[in-house]
Amino acid sequence: MLKFGQAIVKCRIAIFAVCILLLIPSVIGIISTRINYDMLDYLPSDMETVKGQNILLDEFGKGAFSFIIVKGMEPKDVSALKREIENVDHVDTVIWYDDVSDISVPMQILPSKVYDAFNSGDSTLMAVFFDTSTSADGTIEAINRIRSIAGKNCFVAGLSALVTDLKALCEHEEPIYVAIAVVLACLIMMIFMDSWLVPFVFLASIGIAIMYNLGTNFFLGDVSYITKALCAVLQLAVTMDYSIFLWHSYCEERRRFADYKEAMSHAIANTLRSVTGSSLTTIAGFIALCFMSYTLGMNLGLAMAKGVLFGVIGSVTILPAIILVFHTPLEKTMHRPILPSFERLSGFITKRSYIFVIAFVLLLAPALYGYVNAEKYYELGKSLPQNLDYVIANSKLSEEFDIATTHMALVSSEISQKDMSEMMERIDNVDGVKASLGLDSVIGTDVPNEILPGSVKDVVENDQYKLLLISSEYKVASDEVNKQIDELNAILKSYDQNAMLIGEAPCTKDMIKITDHDFDVVNVISIAAIFLIIAFVLKSISLPVILVAVIELAIFINLGIPYYTGLALPFISPICISTIQLGATVDYAILLTNRYLRERAVGLPKHEAVKTAVATSLPSIIVSALGFFAATFGVAVYSNIDMIQSMCELMARGALISMLSVVFILPALFMVFDKMIMKTTWLYRNKKPLANMPVDMEDLL
Repeated sequence: MLKFGQAIVKCRIAIFAVCILLLIPSVIGIISTRINYDMLDYLPSDMETVKGQNILLDEFGKGAFSFIIVKGMEPKDVSALKREIENVDHVDTVIWYDDVSDISVPMQILPSKVYDAFNSGDSTLMAVFFDTSTSADGTIEAINRIRSIAGKNCFVAGLSALVTDLKALCEHEEPIYVAIAVVLACLIMMIFMDSWLVPFVFLASIGIAIMYNLGTNFFLGDVSYITKALCAVLQLAVTMDYSIFLWHSYCEERRRFADYKEAMSHAIANTLRSVTGSSLTTIAGFIALCFMSYTLGMNLGLAMAKGVLFGVIGSVTILPAIILVFHTPLEKTMHRPILPSFERLSGFITKRSYIFVIAFVLLLAPALYGYVNAEKYYELGKSLPQNLDYVIANSKLSEEFDIATTHMALVSSEISQKDMSEMMERIDNVDGVKASLGLDSVIGTDVPNEILPGSVKDVVENDQYKLLLISSEYKVASDEVNKQIDELNAILKSYDQNAMLIGEAPCTKDMIKITDHDFDVVNVISIAAIFLIIAFVLKSISLPVILVAVIELAIFINLGIPYYTGLALPFISPICISTIQLGATVDYAILLTNRYLRERAVGLPKHEAVKTAVATSLPSIIVSALGFFAATFGVAVYSNIDMIQSMCELMARGALISMLSVVFILPALFMVFDKMIMKTTWLYRNKKPLANMPVDMEDLL
């Protein structure tokens, strides 16, 4: 390790230059990485709803679907608007009244259910199909173009409109997220670190590592908007500790060595040994997300695991190079840290340990109950501000046409007109179905398909499939719509076993099913992986149980609070937060544990060992937790996207709760289980001298 540190010091100028040059391909990678704003796009490809969406695109050339609400226009003007929309790139088909009849003929001749489905007061509906998928760039461009053509009296509803508005909102807010996180993290470090300049050095080093991580996201194919929005902020929050450790180690070595270069060589060696073990727990938490069937977990997990790895590499290469280049101004801007001595607090915690053991027992049941029963929501539009065009359009669609969502059904083209008519009659009788529309319902069963114009027939039928539109009064992700989907599927499959019901609501129903399962899988894998890492690092059987239990209590409290405050969480938040909080904050517990073991190994009684461990570890834990809090809390306050806001709020709160749990509850458990810990920890059991212990992580954070 020391030779590696000496090599870094020797090549510091070259390393600094190469790091700057590598920013060029990183920027190119960032610009070239596609951002995916469609949360349904991460469903497994073997699900029936996903297969149906692919068939719709491949067989019919239709991907995305939207309703356009047109208010206060004469039929001739609506027809003219329709023709303009049809000429927009990537618009495949626009369905309106003039597809089946001349506009000079009154609309009232239409079958009543068709007329009522597409007309309400002075408003009329057009159904638009695009030849690209829901979140494709072409679809987003088409939505924006349609809005510019249609003007203020027209409203575009549907999932593609949501994606379009979400993209615009994210592109506006994301740079501000990073700015807020940087400013607040810098402020915390300036106050609690021992140099006014060193926070800027940290941010430069971490910023370069973040750029590398964002640039290499290009190789993932695309990243979700959640990954893009959180990646920089989260990487800053979880890798800041590594920079702090190097700085603390460097300052300590400066007291031992007159030559600052030699001091840095030793600091790099110490840092590399220590952060390797620490980073493994954080990486394990993110890798656990990759085991989700819902592949958004893999998208976020890989990006963040990669970010932690870049953070570790940066802390022992980029950061030392920058510190050495600017060592003179850094030394001139040193100041005394403002954190006080924690001797009295550590004495109180140790003497009153029974209070915190009781608190642990009393908090566990209500925290777990809230954690298990916290409400989650899956409706993607619910996470957006109410003044967005998409939200306004969907509200009008619901209020004026009583349509909350629209399903699409693909059935065999071999089904007879008679059976189709019977099937659609049964569909219309399902609770919450506003109307079911297909070729037969529009033209009636008396008109043979053979005499229809090809342009009309091709819209909803081909050689293999017939396409039906089913309007529902029920909101996406509601219990009512999920029950309705089951009933519709039963009807469709009674006529065609291979029939498929697709659209936003059926896909969301599948997403609910698999993410509920994913939540359990990710929790088990993350706990097991981090348990094994702690057992290996601390060489103990009992300590992993105690440490994980303390952090899990913090997670239960954090994710249980929304239950008691009546707040529903976005579905993805509990899955991600449970692993991120465990992986990122268990280091606080490892830090305290290492110091406790060290003091016990030199012969201190448990009371003195725990007291010393708390007093010496608390400053580092506080700085780490407040840095994590600062980097995420500001984003939570600012963001208008509830999914981003919720995750950042949970991470910020989770860092503080984990800190409090480690500071107050973990020492109490050491006092209670000291004898068992000593018997089940290899280093102490075998009476190894302190010199043979692994480099401890007391300055890790």
